[in-house]
Amino acid sequence: MSSVIADPELEGLLAGLHARSDEQVAAIRSYMAERAGRAHPAAEDELKAFRRDKLVALDRDKAEFCYQLCCANDARRIVEAGTSWGVSTLYLAAAVRDNVRATGGSGTVIGTEHEPEKARIARAHFEQAGLSGFIDLREGDLRETLKQIDGPVDLMLVDIWIPMARPALELVTPHLKPGAIVLCDNTAMFRKEYADYFAFLDANGFRTMTLPFDGGLELSVRPRPISRPSISPA
Repeated sequence: MSSVIADPELEGLLAGLHARSDEQVAAIRSYMAERAGRAHPAAEDELKAFRRDKLVALDRDKAEFCYQLCCANDARRIVEAGTSWGVSTLYLAAAVRDNVRATGGSGTVIGTEHEPEKARIARAHFEQAGLSGFIDLREGDLRETLKQIDGPVDLMLVDIWIPMARPALELVTPHLKPGAIVLCDNTAMFRKEYADYFAFLDANGFRTMTLPFDGGLELSVRPRPISRPSISPA
């Protein structure tokens, strides 16, 4: 299948990573089904431990959609909450690179990853793709690593352990440009679990809709301020 990314070497790398991710989906679904059927469900720490070494990439169609959005709005500063092995990061960085090539200037993707081994693997993929110069991967707890953002953010991708989705958005929201886009994965599949995230969107005036990708993909826009014309007295 052809890609929206006109970079054969990068496309080859991404195809291999998506194939590896797909191989692990069955094992993950089997584990989740077994976990759900237990009389006493395991704690979240067990789930985190199980997923620690898993390559769970954003679905290819969602990732390509992200790339297209970034190109369409000439995104130059992007924040990704949940880098994992860096698959979706490569799409975002490719968009920034292509925007810079088209109109000049600079740009970066700020990535976040808690697990050191995943961060190491992601950096290797960035180097292989020749995109390291467009990525600032911050390793550690995002509640610390996202405290410093130097400039307005055009787009944010949230693809992380659900309890961390709202804290990530809370940190980035003050830096979002009016009209900036926030994407969040699997919001239809885990609607109840994302209740806190949706409460934040609503409280802060985001305009949001759930796109019909597998599992749902939330597209939220930070509204632009409405300028009301002044009325002179008669």
